[in-house]
Amino acid sequence: MGDSQNGPKGYQKPEQSVLRERLTPLQYRVTQEDGTERAFDNAYWDEKRPGLYVDVVSGEPLFCSLHKYDSGTGWPSFFRPLDDSFVTTHKDRKLFVTRTEVRSRQADSHLGHVFSDGPEPTGLRYCINSASLRFIPLEKLDEEGLGEYKALFESSSG
Repeated sequence: MGDSQNGPKGYQKPEQSVLRERLTPLQYRVTQEDGTERAFDNAYWDEKRPGLYVDVVSGEPLFCSLHKYDSGTGWPSFFRPLDDSFVTTHKDRKLFVTRTEVRSRQADSHLGHVFSDGPEPTGLRYCINSASLRFIPLEKLDEEGLGEYKALFESSSG
């Protein structure tokens, strides 16, 4: 594990001034101020195409459509991240109940929360804000520099 601040493939968090220009107000509020978007009123809750979900801040790959499922919550839900090392979890005591917050490792973007009411094989539900993600369809992985992940889809039985 390297200790470069840029992380794998140079994924890094831009300066706040750049983020304020690059992100929409909602994306900034969610990723930088630990906000939450509205259920059923977000970009990816009902996205069904194959592809990867990357951090809207840094571009680091986080989740795969192969691990996405309809949780009925109105937010994109995954039973696992693309790789456990790509995300971090932290106790969140901001509401009346303790939850487990999920953040991207390199950019430290707030993504959402993970709960223990998900499907097999993990029993987990990563409930993620669309505003923290950018979806890259399978056919665009090569041009986005993520072609190495196409093998996931080729070896998948669906």
